[in-house]
Amino acid sequence: QVQLVESGGGLVQAGGSLRLSCAASASGSIFSINTMGWYRQAPGKRRELAATITSGGITNYADSVKGRFTISRDNAKNTVYLQMNSLKPEDTAVYYCNADRIRYTGGWIYREVWGQGTLVTVSS
Repeated sequence: QVQLVESGGGLVQAGGSLRLSCAASASGSIFSINTMGWYRQAPGKRRELAATITSGGITNYADSVKGRFTISRDNAKNTVYLQMNSLKPEDTAVYYCNADRIRYTGGWIYREVWGQGTLVTVSS
């Protein structure tokens, strides 16, 4: 099985910055992950896309975070990052890491894999 473990959440004042990390691990070796991304879910709202990045480095951002968030990944470490700048109170949410089409020692995983989430709280 493959697991995603997020870190880097916390409390920050509006205008501040945080960097989230998400590392994929497996029993065995991970050979490739197609797309990795970050989604977020604010209290009482549906989970929504924040940003995604393909193994080739193609990125996609929600309009609400464009120009403020930057997604990146280290394929050798099977890790994806989300640099969040100019944070706003409306960015407060649980941020979930996501990965799909994973090839590892145990074969292929075509379904999406999710992390447990990390809470980001932005105070005004």
